[in-house]
Amino acid sequence: MKDCPRLFADPAGRPPMEADAVRDLEPGQAHYLGTVMRMAPGAEVALFNARDGEWLASLVAVRRDRAQVRLLHRRRAPEPACGPVLLFAPLKRDATDMVVRMGTELGVTRFLPVLTERTNTHRVNVARLEAIAIEAAEQCERLDVPAIGEPARLPEHLAVWPAARTLFVAAERSGPDDGVGEIDIVADGDGLLVGPEGGFSDAERRMLRARPFIRMITLGKLILRADTAAACGLSLMGAGFRRASGADSR
Repeated sequence: MKDCPRLFADPAGRPPMEADAVRDLEPGQAHYLGTVMRMAPGAEVALFNARDGEWLASLVAVRRDRAQVRLLHRRRAPEPACGPVLLFAPLKRDATDMVVRMGTELGVTRFLPVLTERTNTHRVNVARLEAIAIEAAEQCERLDVPAIGEPARLPEHLAVWPAARTLFVAAERSGPDDGVGEIDIVADGDGLLVGPEGGFSDAERRMLRARPFIRMITLGKLILRADTAAACGLSLMGAGFRRASGADSR
């Protein structure tokens, strides 16, 4: 497959992609292709989204803030998006950005910012995080872009969590009643909850243990930064997805 820049084509309000159709790119995408990459008409780019898959396209015209492409052919068909949901306590800006970037690369389908008693910041720029998720999806060659939810308090998230889905909770220090174990097989739609740098309060631990869909897990003996814990937990869940997929194919 020929290597070329990949750009997310938001399907909202646009017809499905088809061969020979001409599409306008976003101003930021035009700036990237024309000014940063210095691409000229005739150069090839790839457009993608979860609805249409990935299409090869040729630049028709490009200026500083405007560009058009002609769709050539589809090179990847749409495929179902499957992966975990990540609930995380917002961190300082760079760390939150890193959680979204790494989570997108590790297959997260939805990010849900969680406000806990010890959350470092309650300010979440959803539009900024959406842009980071798009950039990461372009880089890692996935077809879908994960959704970014609005911040909500921990009890609100737990109240609407589907009872049939397991919510794994990364426990940095286990209490005697936490029942901490290791991640085994996980299913599509299961979630991972990572708390703030200061950990969950005792009241929050009691709240979590009271929910039947909660499973407290360990990420090892060392105390991890919250952003590191998110990447570690998602990697373990990814291994669980692979084992589950292998089991289903036998």
